Amino acid sequence: MTSPIGIEDGGTAAVTDGAPEPAKTEEAKSHEGRSPGQLMWLRFKRDRTGVVSACVVLFFFVVSALAPLIAKVYGKNPYTLYAQEPDYPFLLDDFAMPSGSFGGMSGDFWFGVEPKLGRDVFTMLLYGMRTSLYMAVIVTSLCVLTGVIIGMVSGFFGGRVDYWLGRVTDFFLAFPQQLFFIAFMPVVTAMFVSPQDETPTYLRAVAITLVMWFLGWMGLARLVRGSVLTLREREFVEAAKVSGASPWRIVRKEILPNIVTPILVQATYILPSTILSIAFLSYIGVGFVEPTPDWGRMFAIGADVYEQDPMFMFFPGVALVVFVLSFNLLGDSVRDAFDPKTGR
Repeated sequence: MTSPIGIEDGGTAAVTDGAPEPAKTEEAKSHEGRSPGQLMWLRFKRDRTGVVSACVVLFFFVVSALAPLIAKVYGKNPYTLYAQEPDYPFLLDDFAMPSGSFGGMSGDFWFGVEPKLGRDVFTMLLYGMRTSLYMAVIVTSLCVLTGVIIGMVSGFFGGRVDYWLGRVTDFFLAFPQQLFFIAFMPVVTAMFVSPQDETPTYLRAVAITLVMWFLGWMGLARLVRGSVLTLREREFVEAAKVSGASPWRIVRKEILPNIVTPILVQATYILPSTILSIAFLSYIGVGFVEPTPDWGRMFAIGADVYEQDPMFMFFPGVALVVFVLSFNLLGDSVRDAFDPKTGR
């Protein structure tokens, strides 16, 4: 049943005599007029695990960036052999092990001292985190950029371009990564430095970056290619083609914004994996070497003395586990925030 209601211009409007429209839920009201980015941020803030993980990851990056300042305030550095300093005559015992309890922990050395050489473990950990995180960020950025470009070109143009880029990707995937790291790292450094000379730290960093970039982009490239193959047949992409938009504009405006989620999530998995790979290279002796502080080198030293001084490996081990776990949990939370259908 409807009833007319007079309007100023003489018209009528129909009003339904049925039940009133159901009230919107608070969640629906909160989502009105919000962009996808704002909705993602709201979902992410509700995930306590994701927020805590983000705070932990941010803490690690801030501490790494401020490592020189913290070391200056602390009054130690990771290079000085404090066991040979006259101020600490009894830092090591007759077996070159820390003379104090728990690896030599004290008010002067918060995390103890290194066996045999007597370096400060706290500053070694700070600078080791700094080295690993900076390297991982650079390698991850290069891998993501390369993977996105190759996957985008392969998926968008298809045909022969897709075929040959696919074969190149398959070729690189055929390399056994860990064995290639071990075999190729000495080759890269030997190309620029004589075997009789010590390899500079910056050259080792460049070699590690090149080798890990060389073998780290293929997974993301395949992921991006699959997403682009799906999107390029969608109506909005076809409409952009009909309207005369250039391929660059279609990729930049129509396709790339729709694959940000898988790219970002994959990047959050690549970075901790890269940190573990860098630590592995240093652990086996083909990455960073003395006296450069590094997580992997600390594990290599700790593996030799764990029976006499298990505390030396405790702090770098806990730090590495906490960081990698937090970053992986952060990746899961970011994925759930972008795509609530996958919520845990």
